[in-house]
Amino acid sequence: MDQQQQQQSAAVNQQYMQQPPFVISTKDLMYLEDMMSWNLNVIKKVHFFAQQVQDQEIKNHMHKICQMHENHYQKLLNHMHQHLQTSQQMSSGGMQS
Repeated sequence: MDQQQQQQSAAVNQQYMQQPPFVISTKDLMYLEDMMSWNLNVIKKVHFFAQQVQDQEIKNHMHKICQMHENHYQKLLNHMHQHLQTSQQMSSGGMQS
């Protein structure tokens, strides 16, 4: 029974990764591209409508919305850039070995 418990324990431990693999699948990449596109579209639309608004309070809120989506866009862009740099380092590091 002791060996059986060890096997079960090992099977449970193998089910969970300590860290996810460093891969962006095609589906993930498409989702990230969509998110960036949505944010960029909102930025453009809100900026356009903010220029049309006369009420300064509404205009200020629209600028805050625009800034929020710019931050989201930049975070996604930075994440993709960081992933690209790391994956290039990993591939070039593996080739040097």
